[in-house]
Formats: sequence, C-alpha cells, structure tokens
Amino acid sequence: MAYSSRSSRCAALLAGGVAVLGLLTACGNDDAHSGPQKVSGTAGPATETAKDPAPSSPSAGAATPGGSKSASAPAPATSPGAATGTGTGTGPKTSAGGRCHTSELRASVGRNNPGAGQENFPVVLTNKSARTCTLHGYPGAAFVNASGGQVGPDPKRSSGSPVTVTLKPGQSAWAGLTFSNPEVSGANTATPAALLVTPPDERDQLRVAWTAGPVPVSGNSSSAFLSVFSPGTGA
Repeated sequence: MAYSSRSSRCAALLAGGVAVLGLLTACGNDDAHSGPQKVSGTAGPATETAKDPAPSSPSAGAATPGGSKSASAPAPATSPGAATGTGTGTGPKTSAGGRCHTSELRASVGRNNPGAGQENFPVVLTNKSARTCTLHGYPGAAFVNASGGQVGPDPKRSSGSPVTVTLKPGQSAWAGLTFSNPEVSGANTATPAALLVTPPDERDQLRVAWTAGPVPVSGNSSSAFLSVFSPGTGA
C-alpha cells in the first residue's frame, strides 16, 4: 500500500511537469512568431527630424550679416548725370576763369607821364566781356603807319616779374610803354598812325589810334620797352 501510494504521487508529479513544460513551450512559440508590439507614447524614429520644416531663406533684397544685399536684389538705378557729375539743367551762359581773349578786350593808350628824358605811356586793356578773365605777362606791340606797315622795331621787354591780373567785367590792366625822347637822344623818328596791341598768349591784335606824335625808329636810343601787366589803368 505504501509502495502504491508513493507510485501514485510520482505519476501525478510527472504528469503535472509535462503539462507545465507544454505550457512553457506554447508560450515560447507565440513569442517567436508574433511581430514587434507597438507601444503608445514611445519616441519616434531618428529619421523623424527630416520632416521638420527647413529654415526660411532671406527675401530678395534683404540685408545679409555682412550688410550687403543678397544676389537676387535688384541693383539701384543710376541717374544719367551721376557718372559725369553734371546736372541735367543748362549751365551758366557765361563762365569765369581762363585767360582773356582778344575779342573780350578793348585797348587804349593813356596819357603820357614824361620824366628824365623818357616818355611813359600806359597801354590799357579793359575787359568788355560778361565773364571774369585773366591777363598774365607782357603784351605785344608795334607801331604802324596808315597803310598798316610797321614803323620801327618791335618794343623790347623790360625786366619784371609777371603776375596774374584778374579782370572782372569792366576792369582794366595796364603795361608801361617807354622810350627815350627823340629830341634828347637825337634818334631818327617817324609818326605812326596806330599802335597794334596783342594780349598775352593771343594772336589777334587790337588797333589803337596813336596821337602822341613822333617816336624813335632808328639811331641812338631808338628802342621802346614794355613792362608786365599790373591792375588798374596806370593813371
């Protein structure tokens, strides 16, 4: 009886063990064939960041960190006068500066101021134009007869330091014309009809009637001299 009872217990335990083993095997087979479980609340995959919107690019014409415009910004328009610096309006009718031209001047010979056997005449140029201009240096001069032929040699230049004389409209400058008194020097003389005056750096001449009598043309002390221009009329 004892033996039978012991055998019955062993058989019961063995049957229970087989049942437990079968249960464990069945659970293992279910795990092996089922897919991964989705669990709510878990983080998305790493590739999810690719779905984030890209940062917006600056709009056309917006300033970049360097302060310059983006390449797509349109270039500012350039006004027609910007490159040359000239305006669109008309310039003044008269301009200032530059040397006086012969056509802008009027010539005259002032009153004689004799002294120590010398005859001294101011040769005057007056600005008759509407602009300001300048004279610098010596005039040219020649005595001529009524037919236009030259009388005597060209006057020489006396020593002096040329200066620039600015002439506003109506203003004058003068240069001294000097020669020895023929009665004192004994030089040969002639009486010219006019004095031709050439402004500095010009070719055209101005004709001035000569009314001061004879001038030396040859012989002793027959040379005439011209000085540089100075402001005024020399009176």
